[in-house]
Amino acid sequence: MSSQENTQQFYRLPHLTKRIGVSGSSIWAWVKKGTFPKPVKLSPNCTAWTAESVEKWAADRIEASRKAGV
Repeated sequence: MSSQENTQQFYRLPHLTKRIGVSGSSIWAWVKKGTFPKPVKLSPNCTAWTAESVEKWAADRIEASRKAGV
């Protein structure tokens, strides 16, 4: 197993807003509502989301959309 396989990737808010295509305030509203993954506190002034949790959320959204026929 390579060391890269054990490395967790993080998304900071600016990357996340570009990745998902919504504003930061929308992301924080979803976190508060419980419909988006909670971020991880990396330091007192640094918050990020794990790439794994964001990618799973995106895949779940796509699947739900297809099931709904949208």
